[in-house]
Amino acid sequence: MHKHVEWEDPGRDSVLEHFADRPEQLIEPRPGDILSARYAGATVRVKVEAYVDGTSIGEVAAIIAIDNGRRLKSHGKLALGDTVRLPDACRALEPEPSDPEDNRT
Repeated sequence: MHKHVEWEDPGRDSVLEHFADRPEQLIEPRPGDILSARYAGATVRVKVEAYVDGTSIGEVAAIIAIDNGRRLKSHGKLALGDTVRLPDACRALEPEPSDPEDNRT
């Protein structure tokens, strides 16, 4: 059974939007692929086990705090190892790493 997740809208990091002008380059996820999404202010990586009707089903492989890159075992109601459904519309590109130069005081 999968855990219901309220994924955040990926906004400017949307995979579908990124490939909107070249849909032929957007490939269907396959078992073993790692996808990213946003959940409650964190990046979540999902290891695909199956793909059905525009939705990937897989295990949470990583939860990463966006602000500092720290790996988490759980975040909100989501934990490593949970099985989730990730619709294509919620897939996100990985965020750009923070530039240490941006954090100067």
